[in-house]
Amino acid sequence: MNSQSGDPRGRGVRAVFREARPSARVQWRQLRTGLLFISPWLVGFTLFLAYPIGMSFYYSLCDFSVLQPPRFVGLANYQELVADDVFRQALTNTFCYAAGAIPLGILLAFGIAMLLNTGVRGMTVYRTIFFLPSLVPSVALAILWMWIFNGKDGILNIALSDVARALGSSASPPSWLSDPKWVKPALIFMSLWGTGHAVVIYLAGLQDVPVHLYEAADLDGANWWQKVRNVTLPMVSPVILFNGIMAIIGTFNFFAIPFVMAPGGQPARSAYFLAVNLFDNAFLYLRMGYASAMAWVLFLIVFVLTMLALKLSERHVHYGGS
Repeated sequence: MNSQSGDPRGRGVRAVFREARPSARVQWRQLRTGLLFISPWLVGFTLFLAYPIGMSFYYSLCDFSVLQPPRFVGLANYQELVADDVFRQALTNTFCYAAGAIPLGILLAFGIAMLLNTGVRGMTVYRTIFFLPSLVPSVALAILWMWIFNGKDGILNIALSDVARALGSSASPPSWLSDPKWVKPALIFMSLWGTGHAVVIYLAGLQDVPVHLYEAADLDGANWWQKVRNVTLPMVSPVILFNGIMAIIGTFNFFAIPFVMAPGGQPARSAYFLAVNLFDNAFLYLRMGYASAMAWVLFLIVFVLTMLALKLSERHVHYGGS
């Protein structure tokens, strides 16, 4: 209206905005400065993440033995995966391990965190004791548990034999690492050793639960289980979701421990996991193209399971202010 009536105030406002807006040269200088500041990250991201991801997808479409130049074969590697009995067995073993290790790990870590969140005397010492096992390197941990699970002289079987003898039973303990029926339960049981990281995260979430919610529940006459169900679990549900997703990623990348404890997936490939199969094809059989296809299948499985967990959590995860 001001511009149509010739009011100079309209032109003055537009002139102020034009002066406030930086020129194209200033904008380019600011962009260049910003790019220079993030250039170390851009170079690292390109060289160590974006380029390897792109090349792995390209190699998954090639017959590539590392020693020879890659030869494009299209989807042949993926078609071979569908018909590969060893791959299917490794995938089944991985899913079975994940189905046991993830829920048991979440329940144990959350239970320990609940106990550590109480006001018991000397709680700092207990927290340190529960966290220390998660700091043991994977290879050292595997060697330690190989002795524990030893069928003849292992401390676990010695203890089980003493218990059976005290109960008047003649049953012999299982050969954990040499029996196909027991090797996966043994590995699942061993995975509970490393719950220390999850315990610390759960403990931080529990300590952030507002005290007044528990006080209100006490006034309503809620018992211990009702407070856990209606106050604790909803308030720490984002932490449970985070630890669940981390557990999915970790279990499907389970490599170092079975690689040391069960070479070749023995016995009878019952401990042959997807990450170990991928490593063998890439660096033992030099089938880098086939291993790259396997890696992309593994990525898709983890991605789908993560998206499924996020979708299923929409009704059960409560964030602050929501």
